[in-house]
Amino acid sequence: MKICIVSRVDFREPIETAQSLGWMLVDAGHEVVYEDSIASELGYTGVSLSNVSFSADLIVVLGGDGSVLRAVRMLTRQIPIVGVNQGRVGFLTDLEREHAGEILAGLSLPLSVEPRMRITIEYDGEPIGSALNEAVIVTSRPAKMLQFETFINGRKSAEFRADGLIVGTPTGSTAYAMSAGGPIVDPLIEAFVLVPLAPFMLSSRPHLISSSSEIEVRLVSSKPAQLVLDGQMQYDLGEEASLVVRKSPEPALFLDVGRSFFEKVEQKLRLL
Repeated sequence: MKICIVSRVDFREPIETAQSLGWMLVDAGHEVVYEDSIASELGYTGVSLSNVSFSADLIVVLGGDGSVLRAVRMLTRQIPIVGVNQGRVGFLTDLEREHAGEILAGLSLPLSVEPRMRITIEYDGEPIGSALNEAVIVTSRPAKMLQFETFINGRKSAEFRADGLIVGTPTGSTAYAMSAGGPIVDPLIEAFVLVPLAPFMLSSRPHLISSSSEIEVRLVSSKPAQLVLDGQMQYDLGEEASLVVRKSPEPALFLDVGRSFFEKVEQKLRLL
């Protein structure tokens, strides 16, 4: 089996783990390649996840949730992925470092994977990207509220003022949306999670909307705003804008390591 190792390179520990894990996987009979950044640290020739010719049976990411999100975003086509927690909490990382080598060494094809819904975003009619966790609209200036109109399948559903708005996925329900008071959603459920950030009216509540719907968010005579995708990609929206969010036709693929989602969430929440 061909396994690609991706790792944080800003700390020594994940770099050392990438080296020792690679040796262990090779000893188990797997072919191992390293993504460019970690390969450079280890003195190897690396591969680029964004190269259209890149292929592997599994991507192993050493880091936290941000590292996993970055790897998913870089891929031109989705490949099974699993995260090894080298961060703090890591809701997207299913393996702990001390057990990862043994579990990964024993893998064989075909792999059991769990599809995770992603979203695509259009800005004023032009596609600008996709997200696994969420798209967040926030003001460019602190302490300024934004005015929103939301439409579901072309029909107006709400009009409100808030510090911002999260349009997320079930996977993203344990990220920014959770800290903003949104529900924790089983990732096997496909739905949009809409969560206003500090709304002016208490009647503006989180919504769970079918993934078959098309959601349009309009900024109306508002303050300058920004769109942030998965906490990594940022776009200036100005004072008026229209965003359309749909379910992506290509989900992310996570290796199923047999962990219960709600058991994992309970364990992770104890660390917060």
